[in-house]
Amino acid sequence: MKDDIAIFEEKNIRRVYDEKTETWYFSVVDIVGVLTEQPTSRGAALYWGKLKSRLKLEGSELLTDCQQLKLTAGDGKKRLTDVADAETLLRIVQSVPSPKAEPIKLWLAQVGYERIREMADPEIALNRSRELWQKHGRPKKWIEQRMLGQETRNKLTDYWKEHDVKEGKEYAILTNLIHQEWAGISVKQHKDLKQLEGQNLRDHMSEAELIFTALAELSTRQIAESIQARGLHENARAGKAGGGIARQARTELEEKTGQSVVSGDNILPPAATDKTSNE
Repeated sequence: MKDDIAIFEEKNIRRVYDEKTETWYFSVVDIVGVLTEQPTSRGAALYWGKLKSRLKLEGSELLTDCQQLKLTAGDGKKRLTDVADAETLLRIVQSVPSPKAEPIKLWLAQVGYERIREMADPEIALNRSRELWQKHGRPKKWIEQRMLGQETRNKLTDYWKEHDVKEGKEYAILTNLIHQEWAGISVKQHKDLKQLEGQNLRDHMSEAELIFTALAELSTRQIAESIQARGLHENARAGKAGGGIARQARTELEEKTGQSVVSGDNILPPAATDKTSNE
């Protein structure tokens, strides 16, 4: 899951999208900060802490419906943050006397509508991603390759979904197998090499790494289609073969150039050490 920012009346609301459940989770502190018009994140955190204590004394089930996920704080570090889905947030909003209550309710409903539009028209989500990458200073060629790679990835996961591969754990197993085959290291080892922790590995890949990842996943899908692979084990065989094709191409390129395709180079500065916080 990758976090991003939504805007409510020029205020940043951190959020993260769970692909498995197709649910947006929002930072509770950010919502509370808007409701109470706190000038600082510290003030919002203190208010939320007091509200949590009150809800706990009242035996409210709201706190059990909240989760903790790592979101990017104001200093750029990722920290554990209380988050909730729109339904839970609406109930929290009712616990905070505020003239912003009704506007924030309407905003949450609008955010949900935007996700429905994205599901009906994926180009909306792609355009939003393109704008985000541009804000982070990504070159045009990199953005084009990242989007092409995402399209290739989506076609592969569509095939898995239609051929008895379970979302979640089995997707992760196959993804790691393909990556291990073409790159010679696991996804985790690649992230460690780039000094990444909570970030999306592909968002920190070089153009070459993106190209070889796409080649491995394209080859995997076409091989799976040719043998009509079903389930985890048959698709694993296709993944091993598809990753092997990209590995051979990578090895040949490295022999010609004398340079490694897989590297520790990072598109963005490496993440600082995470700290646990309720910010």
